[in-house]
Amino acid sequence: ASKIDKAAVAAEAASKKPKEEQKPPAESEEKNPFTVLVCGGGNAAQVATGMFSARYNTIAVSLYADEAAKWKAALGEDDFELTLDTGKVIKSKPDDITNDPSCAAKADAIILAVPSFAHGQYFEAFAPYMKPGCLVACMPARSGGDILFASKLGEKAKDMIFMGFETLPWACRFTEWGRKAVCLGTKGSILAAVTPPTKFPQAFAILQGCVGVFPHVVESPNNLGISLRNPGAQIHPGVMFGRWCPEKWDGASLPEKPLFYQGVDEFSEGVLNGLTNEVQAIARKMEELVPGLDLKDACTLHQWYLDCYAGQMPDDKTLKGCMNTNPGYRGLTHPCIEADGKYMPDLKYRYLMEDVPTGMCFNKGLGEILGVPMPMTDKVLAWAQECIGMSIMVDGKMCGPDIGKTRAPQAMGITTVDGFVKAAGLA
Repeated sequence: ASKIDKAAVAAEAASKKPKEEQKPPAESEEKNPFTVLVCGGGNAAQVATGMFSARYNTIAVSLYADEAAKWKAALGEDDFELTLDTGKVIKSKPDDITNDPSCAAKADAIILAVPSFAHGQYFEAFAPYMKPGCLVACMPARSGGDILFASKLGEKAKDMIFMGFETLPWACRFTEWGRKAVCLGTKGSILAAVTPPTKFPQAFAILQGCVGVFPHVVESPNNLGISLRNPGAQIHPGVMFGRWCPEKWDGASLPEKPLFYQGVDEFSEGVLNGLTNEVQAIARKMEELVPGLDLKDACTLHQWYLDCYAGQMPDDKTLKGCMNTNPGYRGLTHPCIEADGKYMPDLKYRYLMEDVPTGMCFNKGLGEILGVPMPMTDKVLAWAQECIGMSIMVDGKMCGPDIGKTRAPQAMGITTVDGFVKAAGLA
């Protein structure tokens, strides 16, 4: 065996530079740009803008008339001031307030806090500019929001994420339009569904990061459940019909505005139970036709009240009891128009003008496709469409000239079960 030349080894070692001590890596503090678009100019849009601007690149977008220019002028160089329900005050400034839809090219997330009848307008305007992977969240989505989104974006929709919320995260209002707003209350949790469902973790992370710890965003299995759960599609038209249909109202003016929720009587309760039972029949039929479909969140109206207001209603044994004794409803009246000290119903109020086309019409249209009888819905819809000056249902079928202004599946060319299952991403 060869001998080791110890002198040579020692000389080589002495000639080498000592290794520098390796320090642990510093914590990364790189900038992570994230841009959110908030659509609208009403209460919720202004609160969302003020809240999100404090942390993220935020652009407020309104396509309504000159609302964006007016908001920009009202705010000027000042910060927007948002008072939270905790008493904390946030002062922030959006990066821009605009009516230019091309700003959607910058968006990682787009939040629609506009009336549901305007959703289609925003989808169409943003479609040419949206980048793949953009999250579009509707607060609330109302009925068929996911299907409308897919129909407006076409093939591009498959590269996007749609998130439908059942309601707004907050009760809120602006106190000085365009400059100050207050969050009156924050919900403990809200349901949301994502299309495609596999993207829920990503969508959840983004939206929970935007709204904060509360409300907790709870996953609903699919957007169809959110659509059929939509309480406005049944409560608002049902209560309006229950008070102002020819069987209950002679057309004369009234000395005072009737109570809306507290005024629900046995007749109105019967109307509402009829509507909600028909929606339940739709849900059960869909579950029968699509193996594994979970529509647990598409509950009855009575169950919806128990879910949302548990422990707050002295009488929760019936739907009427829930509506009459809910403290949050105390003193709320029917929408009315005053004339000479007396009152007439406002039958073009959003309870009919919005909730019938974007809510009830979805239910009726899907029921028609499934062959589910809906006599109460037919009765209320026939009356309501006359009130709002639209022709949607003709001879009991969803084929009127104004069908395209609704969220009915037929408005998007869907007339078969297979067509609906495909459009809703349930296949």
